[in-house]
Amino acid sequence: MASDLGFSPPEVPEPTFLENLLRYGLFLGAIFQLICVLAIIVPIPKSHEAEAEQAEPRSAEGPKKPKVAIASTNKRPKKETKKKR
Repeated sequence: MASDLGFSPPEVPEPTFLENLLRYGLFLGAIFQLICVLAIIVPIPKSHEAEAEQAEPRSAEGPKKPKVAIASTNKRPKKETKKKR
């Protein structure tokens, strides 16, 4: 019946080398993006050596905490002087 009406399958040209390269490159890019997203979502257990290295920078943050404490002690005498008035 389709041949009676003059319908024929569309003629699709064969993809060129550059079209194939683009298609597979896009597939590889999509796979790479999925791997990156999964790497962010799925936690990987750290080794003992990595934990030891992270402990050292935390000890360097120690001197910063007393500075914050000094600033908070400065605020306390101001409140006490207001109470005396």
